[in-house]
Amino acid sequence: MSRVLIIESSARQNDSISRQLTRDFIAQWQSAHPTDTITVRDLAANPVPHLDETLLGGWMKPQEQRTAEELKALQRSNELTDELLAADVLVMAAPMYNFTIPSTLKAWLDHVLRAGITFKYTETGPQGLLTGKRAYVLTARGGIHAGGASDHQEPYLRQVMAFIGIHDVTFIHAEGLNMGGDFHDKGLNQAKAKLAAVA
Repeated sequence: MSRVLIIESSARQNDSISRQLTRDFIAQWQSAHPTDTITVRDLAANPVPHLDETLLGGWMKPQEQRTAEELKALQRSNELTDELLAADVLVMAAPMYNFTIPSTLKAWLDHVLRAGITFKYTETGPQGLLTGKRAYVLTARGGIHAGGASDHQEPYLRQVMAFIGIHDVTFIHAEGLNMGGDFHDKGLNQAKAKLAAVA
């Protein structure tokens, strides 16, 4: 039995393509892996605060020097990190906003990229500690960006995942969604076909 953690980040609850892809993924994954457990964290419905001095204090100060606010921030970060540590499969649903990921997803990443927990520093550089996990990234894009200079999603997320030790990462892009004509249907159908193949 595997544990699947799904991170939703679309600001839209209705008519969201990335959420539609997530629903398809869940249905197909549950059909193929009925004993697996799936946890969904919705960063739009329950936003994670952006990195600030309070969270840094919770991480870096000795226990006896932390304020109540810093302890609360640390507890939140620990909860998010524990979810990630427990997962065997990570799914990130990420619409493209201004050529990159939503700020809510960046905030989540800032909470879970933790020195000594999800990565460590060594004499030869940083080493990821989350080996053996798989990740899927479901994107929704108004234009066509894959492999181009305007794609700041995939290269960034690949680097971030590798940094914490997750190298088995599959991207499923639904592209051309706002380009008119048959681009929308073609982009969505291609994404759904690839999704069915991996789930």
